[in-house]
Amino acid sequence: MKLTRQWEALQESLPLTWSDVTFEITLEDSSDAARAKAMLTSAQPLTGQGGALVVRVTRAGNGVTPQMARRALARLDEERIHGTLTPGATITDSTRSAGSTTTLAASWDAALATIPSDWSDLLAEVELSSSDWIDDGALHLGPINPRRQGTTLAFQFRSSSRFGYGASIGMVRRCLERCDAAGMSGTVSVLRVLSDTHPVGTQGPVWQIAGKTV
Repeated sequence: MKLTRQWEALQESLPLTWSDVTFEITLEDSSDAARAKAMLTSAQPLTGQGGALVVRVTRAGNGVTPQMARRALARLDEERIHGTLTPGATITDSTRSAGSTTTLAASWDAALATIPSDWSDLLAEVELSSSDWIDDGALHLGPINPRRQGTTLAFQFRSSSRFGYGASIGMVRRCLERCDAAGMSGTVSVLRVLSDTHPVGTQGPVWQIAGKTV
């Protein structure tokens, strides 16, 4: 199994409140050690027992982020340097609990709670907390047709409550849950909303913003 896939599987097994985790890479061919360590420079690897490479990953913003780790491991996969990734110590954030953590999915729920119950169409925005998540964020959000706003960390998307143009409420939430599972954070906000619309011969209403149709 590729190292990137092993890393993804490790992340999926971590508790929602994890803040720091270490893992070891045991190479199949020990002669690849020097080359592998050089290619992992951005992940700040240390040499552990038996020559294993040790990497610490954090979501606190003061070290190697999950996306930085994935990109570093992808370089080893591209060079066909094989190995086994073994999880080490995991630290959870004592200030965050499953009940108090605001995930992207929970932020979406909270945003919906602020608009009229008879809403039919809305324009919303997901703003990620780190530029490291832009590429994977676009991938996870793909089913809701996200549109990145210039060079910002924000993606806009449309949602509809019953029919017409826009992703369903459930689809939006599932995509945001995928981002949460990948360790991403940020906020979701509703920018514009319409209530009780009835499209006739169209897919639904549109907004004109700064000369652009969205």
